[in-house]
Amino acid sequence: MSEGTMQRRAQRDGQFDQCEQRDERVKRAGGRNRLLAAAVAVPVLLIATGCSSDSGSDSGNDAQDTSASTGSDDSAASATPTVQAAAYKTLPEACAVLSKKTLTELVPKGTSSGKEGTSSDTAARANCSWSSLANNGVKGSQFRWLNVSLLRFESDATTGDAESQARTYYTKQVKDAQAVAGAKSVKATSVAATGDEATLVRYDLKKTEGAFKQQTVVARVENVVITLDYNGAGLAGDKTPSADTLTKSAEKAAKEAVASVQSANGEGTSGSSGTSSSTPTAPATSAPSKSASPTPKATPSASASATASNATAAAPKASAEPKS
Repeated sequence: MSEGTMQRRAQRDGQFDQCEQRDERVKRAGGRNRLLAAAVAVPVLLIATGCSSDSGSDSGNDAQDTSASTGSDDSAASATPTVQAAAYKTLPEACAVLSKKTLTELVPKGTSSGKEGTSSDTAARANCSWSSLANNGVKGSQFRWLNVSLLRFESDATTGDAESQARTYYTKQVKDAQAVAGAKSVKATSVAATGDEATLVRYDLKKTEGAFKQQTVVARVENVVITLDYNGAGLAGDKTPSADTLTKSAEKAAKEAVASVQSANGEGTSGSSGTSSSTPTAPATSAPSKSASPTPKATPSASASATASNATAAAPKASAEPKS
């Protein structure tokens, strides 16, 4: 092999070694660059992830806050005032609140004369009246008049619970009974064992036909107010009836009326007295009339039936509107 050939081969081998060294350096440099790029990329990724996580957390909190706020608003919007429901939902038939035995005692000649008042809602208001004229010939006559009025109140968000309305009306009825024009010797006393509360108002009322003895018992049982008017007079020379006797009869009848209201609503037994203990319900639109004494339009004579008819026609009717 010539010396020139050997020199050229040595140059090629040197060049080849240089290329290999250069390629190795390039590979090592590329590897370091990739590691640096990866190292730089990791924090960037972590920062991006952290931002994304924070954003999600804030969004969740905002959603919860919004949901809680919306729930509170909905709860406040749905909350409406409530009142306690009325204890009693109905009334007994007005002309059947008293037994025949009691009617015979109070209106001996008028047990079948019961006249029911007009009412568009008998479950809220009702009344019945009876009259009796016992003709004693030349000695005169004994006149009796009885009226039982019932008023039931209903609970209402505007006017309040039924029992409170009934209490207010009860108080008003008692005051009205004591303020009748021309009443003399007015006396008010409480009546025991008659509903939740009861008051008897008695007075004398002088009229051209005779001296009337008026007894008014106002009783409340839960959300129902009962007003019982009972009066008597001796006409055409007959003696004036005993106020104490009339009082006992009126109180007895009031207890019976209370028991009838309780019985109509599933409590107790009709005809017995006692107090109610159940829980007390738009107020009634009509109410009993104020206490008053009917005035017979004819002086008793031998024609007792005609006089009794006139007295019955003169009896007041329960049709006044209540004032709550």
